[in-house]
Amino acid sequence: MSIASDRILYEDEHLLAVNKLSGELTVRGKGKVGKLPLLDFLKQDYPGIKAVHRIDFETSGVVVFAKNSNVEEKILNKKFDQWKKTYVTLLMGRLSRNSGAIRKPLPARGRGVVEAETLYEVLDMFANSTLVECVITTGRHHQIRLHFAGIGHPLVLDSEYGHGKFNQVFRQELGYSKFFLHASKLSFPHPITGETVVIDAPMPKSFSACIKTLRSL
Repeated sequence: MSIASDRILYEDEHLLAVNKLSGELTVRGKGKVGKLPLLDFLKQDYPGIKAVHRIDFETSGVVVFAKNSNVEEKILNKKFDQWKKTYVTLLMGRLSRNSGAIRKPLPARGRGVVEAETLYEVLDMFANSTLVECVITTGRHHQIRLHFAGIGHPLVLDSEYGHGKFNQVFRQELGYSKFFLHASKLSFPHPITGETVVIDAPMPKSFSACIKTLRSL
């Protein structure tokens, strides 16, 4: 079974970019999986494909794969230099500034605590929540979720770092159960040609519907 064509965001002889769904693993982890991770699924049509980066289970949006180990090696050797990752998310409360930067060290696997930076810009403001676009210049585990929780504006419906009572009310009133975090755009130098590649992923229908509802209240 092939992946739906509307989920393929970019493809050439070296790279494949796919719109990952929320609730979908990029690669297989240690535990049992309910459905085939994206990498394993893609291998049915692209046997030599390699995952060069990943986004979290709950996060949707752009994920890039290398079609062979040579391309993977070129990307990893440059340590994602000039890769720009843009996300859209919904935060609890109303931010006091239209844009800003959060700089707070975060844990990195096997490397202790390291520097982390999240730049953000407000896209829309609602009665008790804020839609933001953010760019991460570093890629730490749960970086966006931790950074916004750290300034008192956790992701709406984030059960791990969020506000329990707020989430309960939001869930009851709007009917959503999972937080919204979408990798909306990725730009990077092509590992073979050097040309800048820009890949956009459309917003999930549930996220768009939630925003539409908030705007109508």
